[in-house]
This record gives sequence, structure tokens and C-alpha cells, in this order.
Amino acid sequence: MNAQQTGVTDPIELAFTVACTPAHAFGVWATRTAMWWPSSHTRSGDPATVVTFEPGEGGRIYERTPAGVQHDWGRILAWEPPGRLVYLWHLDATDPTDATEVTVTFTPAEGGATLVTIVHQGWERLAADGRERRRRNLGGWAGLLSHYRRATVELAQ
Repeated sequence: MNAQQTGVTDPIELAFTVACTPAHAFGVWATRTAMWWPSSHTRSGDPATVVTFEPGEGGRIYERTPAGVQHDWGRILAWEPPGRLVYLWHLDATDPTDATEVTVTFTPAEGGATLVTIVHQGWERLAADGRERRRRNLGGWAGLLSHYRRATVELAQ
């Protein structure tokens, strides 16, 4: 996995390959999220929390605990299976207007694999909090993506 992390408000850029088609990679990311998203990366921390990306532009991204409590995480800006997903992201923000933007692209690669590219940007909109939130999110991506990569294999079987 490559990560660009030069400036304090520069986008976080990640790229890696998964051994599946773009359609499968997109589907695991956006429609089977609850099957791989770790509870350590939710607001509630409950292991039975369900994470949902509502399909289509304007759809919500949220978690629902077993008790039915919902925490909104963001909104879908572009839903273009199997190639592209763009969303506003405010999981760790107390105010949804402090959302950053995530673009995930799924590009065919050699041997039937898929290049997944993530660009997480908008840190400059957060003023003084931008540097710290970017730092935390860089670590968050590192802890999250191994779960996704494993799921692209496990959910293909």
C-alpha cells in the first residue's frame, strides 16, 4: 500500500490491489460493508453494530447499534458502480458540516485484479483541527484496509 502524507492538509492518497473484479471490489466496499467494517472503527464500538452505505447519490452512511441507535457518518455524493464512489465523511466530527471528502475508485488491473485508489481530502476546511484529524484518519485507514482486503477474498467464496 502506498500512502502520500507530505503536508498537513494535503489529501491522504492510498492505492493497493485486490484480487477480484472492480464490480466485486465496489460491492464489498459499498454494499457489504457490515460484513467487514471493524467495530473499532465505529462510534459505538459495539461488535454487533451494522454499517450501511445507502446506495445512490444522497444516500446516508451510518451505523446502527443492536439497540437501534443510529450514528450518521456521511452522505454519498457520487455512486457509480463499479468504478467510483465519492462521499462526505464526518465519522469523527461532532458537526456534519466538518465533513471531509473521500473518493474511492476501482480500476481494472492485470490478471483480473482491481486497483483501489482512495483520496481523502478537505482537511484545510477544518482550520486548526485539520492537522490532527488528518493524522488520526491516516492511522484509521491503516487499521481499516486490511479488513477490506481480506473481505474481498472471503466474500468471493
